[in-house]
Amino acid sequence: MSKRIEGARRAARIVHALKCPVCGNPVGVEDEGRLLCPENHSFDFAKQGYVNVLTRPACGHYNKELFEARRRIMLDSGLYAPFHEAAADLIREVTLPTDLPSIIADIGCGEGTHLHRVLEELGGLNVAGAGLDIAKEGVQLAARDFHDAVWLVGDLAQSPFADGSIHAILNILSPSNYDEFTRMLAPGGRLIKAVPGAGYLRELREALYSDERRTYSNEETIGLFDRHFRRTETIPLRYTVRLGRAQLEDLVRMTPLSWSPDPKAVTTFLDQETADITVELDLLVGEPRV
Repeated sequence: MSKRIEGARRAARIVHALKCPVCGNPVGVEDEGRLLCPENHSFDFAKQGYVNVLTRPACGHYNKELFEARRRIMLDSGLYAPFHEAAADLIREVTLPTDLPSIIADIGCGEGTHLHRVLEELGGLNVAGAGLDIAKEGVQLAARDFHDAVWLVGDLAQSPFADGSIHAILNILSPSNYDEFTRMLAPGGRLIKAVPGAGYLRELREALYSDERRTYSNEETIGLFDRHFRRTETIPLRYTVRLGRAQLEDLVRMTPLSWSPDPKAVTTFLDQETADITVELDLLVGEPRV
């Protein structure tokens, strides 16, 4: 069976949670591998198994090299393993339906590893994953390698998820649209947003920058969250991971921190066999203020 048809069949399992991003009507999954709504808006699955539901051209800031580096470091180093475990624990606390699969949506999924790892942690539960990102290069990698979720290229502002259809939203180091999150969440569902703490990738910041980018404050991001969602819990994650030379190279490639630093600073940072890298994340857990 082709990846295109496999992707369509995975989408059929969660078709109750999908809508047309153009007109808002429910969609069906056609046997030939496409989404189709009653107004005949049609979205074909690609040969890699994902579906592009963008309604207008979009240009992402991230390229294939960045996503491939992110994939390697997450799979090889366990850089975010404590986050994946914590996110799965939070999802287990949600009251999930018994008749249909519970939908876990990763908004800003990139190349898919976060959602893939969380779904692995949730093995045994009747859950289905859906990953959405505007960057086609990332979603292509996700669909190519991870066959445990529905992968969509789309715009969060015109998301393809139906009202009240998502039981847990993951929003990991990515922009938010709280009106859409509120619309999408099922009763009793929760938003899990990961924001960087002041020490996140501290060693990389300090090596590459000499200005205000050496430090980071998440106060504005947290304040925006609190204005739109009722925060029920905050899970702080603070740990270090030792990375080897090749993983340090991927760390530099995967983060926008390295887009415009001093090239000599990059060379100096990479001229070490190993380094301990700090991961500092705050998991904001909340429900809509309605």
